[in-house]
Amino acid sequence: MQSVNVTRSHVDLVVQTVQDSAQAATSSLAASWRRSMMYHGLDPATPPQRPERVEASKLEEVQERNHSVLQVAAPVLERLVRSAGKVGCCAILSDESGLIIESQAAPAESREFDRWGLSKGFTWSEALAGTNGIGTCLVEKRAMIIHQDQHFFTSNTRLSCMSAPVFGAFGELVAALDLSSCRDDMTYAMSLVLSTVVIDSAHAIETELFRQAFPNCRIQMAEGHGASGVALLAVDDNDLVLGATRLARKTLGICDDVLARLPSLAEIQRREEPPQITGTKGGPNDIRRALLRRRGNVSAAARDLGISRATMYRRMKQYGIADPDC
Repeated sequence: MQSVNVTRSHVDLVVQTVQDSAQAATSSLAASWRRSMMYHGLDPATPPQRPERVEASKLEEVQERNHSVLQVAAPVLERLVRSAGKVGCCAILSDESGLIIESQAAPAESREFDRWGLSKGFTWSEALAGTNGIGTCLVEKRAMIIHQDQHFFTSNTRLSCMSAPVFGAFGELVAALDLSSCRDDMTYAMSLVLSTVVIDSAHAIETELFRQAFPNCRIQMAEGHGASGVALLAVDDNDLVLGATRLARKTLGICDDVLARLPSLAEIQRREEPPQITGTKGGPNDIRRALLRRRGNVSAAARDLGISRATMYRRMKQYGIADPDC
């Protein structure tokens, strides 16, 4: 009887919260509950029998597509299990849709986590599982703690989930990293501690993904790097910025169009438009950068510098800069 009362109480709370539209504007949890019920048509009292598991062939296909992320994340998951596994957590990596592509747990608890659907092949998108750590983290694109009765479905209110998004080298959302526990004695205070570990681990994965994407560049920290996230720039030998992480793009106002013209590091740091170099001011570094920006198009590079094509070729010869067309 007590279990029925607890279930009814949770359902009533969810429904009452969803009906109060003002709460959704001020609470990310209320907004997620509202999405789960109003947008996805889910009922907190009638969850699926268990999370949906994809076929092995489909899982292999998704794992192959996310090979680089899995490769970088594998040692991170191992470290998480070595520490958080001792307090009854499993470590999870999902793709950007919420499909679990890797899950690690202490051997004695693997079967229990599989029963909960917290193992490879299960999908925890918000659309299917309602409010939960992985799915809601992916929707919100920020770290989330969904602790026990903060879950949408009554069947998940024993779970505590600490999740953080993982962004790729070009600012795109590629995965969610998660620690989940089904222990009744998991406190919210402990969830806060574990969430910090998850966030730091997600940042470590992002950093390595960025380094691997730009192996021949020096990696420079940008404004905001540190506790707030991974703000890094990839800079080549000519001090041109070839890449930027999601946080660097956000804090420095960088978009794909800006990176496409290969801005210099000085331009990015000053947040200024590139200077128009004319006449004798076009030195060897200016010539090289103009050619790089224009992918070797000498005529276009000369126009950017405000000099004639003939002058451009003369200076290239003077400075020993090879003709890209030769």
